[in-house]
Amino acid sequence: MRNIRLTLQYDGSAYHGWQVQNDAETVQGKLETAIKDITGETLRVTGCGRTDAGVHARKYIANFHTHSSISASRLPYALNSHLPNDIVCIEAEEAENEFHSKNCAVGKKYLYQINCAPMPDAFLRNYEWHCRYPLNVDEMRRASKAFIGTHDFIGFSSSGRTVKTTVRTIYELNIIQNGLKILIEVVGNGFLYNMVRIITGTLVFVGSGKISADDMEQIIASGDRTRAGITAPPQGLFLTEVYY
Repeated sequence: MRNIRLTLQYDGSAYHGWQVQNDAETVQGKLETAIKDITGETLRVTGCGRTDAGVHARKYIANFHTHSSISASRLPYALNSHLPNDIVCIEAEEAENEFHSKNCAVGKKYLYQINCAPMPDAFLRNYEWHCRYPLNVDEMRRASKAFIGTHDFIGFSSSGRTVKTTVRTIYELNIIQNGLKILIEVVGNGFLYNMVRIITGTLVFVGSGKISADDMEQIIASGDRTRAGITAPPQGLFLTEVYY
């Protein structure tokens, strides 16, 4: 049996996240249906992690085991002919049998896009958070330094998913300003449920003066969800890289 590693891109606007759900359209469900159409096999695709409803991926890694003899080089073309236009397989390759897209990952990079213009952009409404007011980017950058390193991020996680530990390591947190657009880029060894969106919401609260950058270390150490900012909306979030 062959183990096939896929690299995908998808616009999550129309989907209830990655993971298969009953009576809901998901990216995993669409991909498994396309694979069945091509190979005739009913199988489960393993993804590198869950993405929530409305969240996008510029580089998502998945793998599946198959008896099919279709070549890896032809597989993206075959899959794309059966996938909707908002899901694209950009690469397929043979992987070692023990490769597991989730368990073998050692880190991920996420990007969050914010628009601070007075009016929203009608064409980008599904790909950025329209904040409607200017943010103090210098203060956001000062606060962001507190997130770097290994911390218990329980105060930056939504309830609803069970994990062995809430300790995670953030390697980089960059805030890039381009006019009225702000990009928040986060690299870490792993992320809790809604962690990037809560970090983003907290940094926006800092930028708007609702939270002081001086308090950020204490807020993280407290583990108190109520002291952090809101959970940023999903549409501004992109998974951009998975590291192995």
